[in-house]
Amino acid sequence: MDKYPTWQDQSIKPEQKVRVVGEDIVQPQQDETLSSAELEVVKNRLTKARTQLILDKPFLGNLVLRLPLIAADSWCKTSATDAKSFYYNPEFINSLNNHQIKFILIHEALHCALTHFARRGNRTKHKWDLACDFAINPLLVKEGFHPPIDVPIFRQYEGMIAEEIYPMIDDNLDQEPMDQHLYDDQANDDSKSSDGGMREDDLQKEQEQQSVPESKSNDGNKGGVSQLAQQPPALQPDEVDQLATQWQKNLASSAQLAQQAGKLDGEFAKLIDFFLQPQVSWQSLLAQYMSTFARDDFSYSRPSRRAGEAIMPSLRSHQLDITVAIDTSGSISQEEINEFISEVDAIKANLRAGITLLACDDKLSEHSPWRYEAWEELQFPASLGGGKGTNFNPVFDHINTQDIPSDVLIYFTDAKGKFPEFEPDYPVLWLIKGKERVPWGSRIQLN
Repeated sequence: MDKYPTWQDQSIKPEQKVRVVGEDIVQPQQDETLSSAELEVVKNRLTKARTQLILDKPFLGNLVLRLPLIAADSWCKTSATDAKSFYYNPEFINSLNNHQIKFILIHEALHCALTHFARRGNRTKHKWDLACDFAINPLLVKEGFHPPIDVPIFRQYEGMIAEEIYPMIDDNLDQEPMDQHLYDDQANDDSKSSDGGMREDDLQKEQEQQSVPESKSNDGNKGGVSQLAQQPPALQPDEVDQLATQWQKNLASSAQLAQQAGKLDGEFAKLIDFFLQPQVSWQSLLAQYMSTFARDDFSYSRPSRRAGEAIMPSLRSHQLDITVAIDTSGSISQEEINEFISEVDAIKANLRAGITLLACDDKLSEHSPWRYEAWEELQFPASLGGGKGTNFNPVFDHINTQDIPSDVLIYFTDAKGKFPEFEPDYPVLWLIKGKERVPWGSRIQLN
């Protein structure tokens, strides 16, 4: 775990009744079962934290407000969501301070607002659950929220979405999600159960609890009717679609309220731009954009003096000169570059365009440029070099030295670099991996 530091803040002192060590939740003894009054106190703490979020962070507070608070039975080890409610273990919540409670509330709300429940596809559930947690936790820490003690913060995933993180997670990573994701079953998962802390010691405790007579179970009412909720069923496919649509509306309305209050900025502003943009494939957008530069058109100019007085329309075609730049700073995978090259090659053939290919991190690759005429296949060079920081200026400087200016520049990057101070006089199309913005030019989202 040295590679992945956990959250430690010496200035925040946990309340006296702390039973949290990582994700090992020490189960209460049967004589410590919370009474109805104690359960109400725990719920009031959650409500208070939620109210503070609405006042201080209206965007997050309004998302949290969409999830009803439900105290859960022993199946819930920490907290959980089924994209419809916020389930919590009262003993766990009672062990946290106010800062940590806010973190837990936001964590569950973001799982829903970012529609993690609808995006897993055929991915393994355990790895997907980890990827979703790793996408949320560094973001919340960066925004100043405090997670429960010993929750690992994988900072190398900061600014990435779950789909980007998933292939980077080791299949044998001995780590469990911080919470329980109840919105789907264990389909496509041949690995360990992803239940938010059910390791061998937890499993043993659960088996011990099952041996306790039912009359002594944790009913939250000292022998009365249970006030704690049972585990809800997994979502049905039609529910997933309906909830995904509803949560996208929730995300938009919460953002609007926060903007009106002047309290929407930082990473969450980028997040909203990313998830609320139209869900159109980047390949389709690139093709639409490039079609505007096609030089196939009808001309009424006289082809020659011998043609007589009549001027008839004729089709004229001129070759486009396109510059394609690839960010080789190390943040873009080989697979993504190959897909990009293949797509540009297909577009080039349709438009009859010549391609000048440049590779750049903080400087142009020593092998640049590569030139491909309209009739030549655009092939990936043996080596692009790179791996250093990102500076976009060398690409623009190179274009400015050419006798014939480029008709358009397509830059494939994560946009985390130094931009030229002034916008050039030719069109620039940024194909962006990640959530970063660009100061000028047209932007197409790759994720």
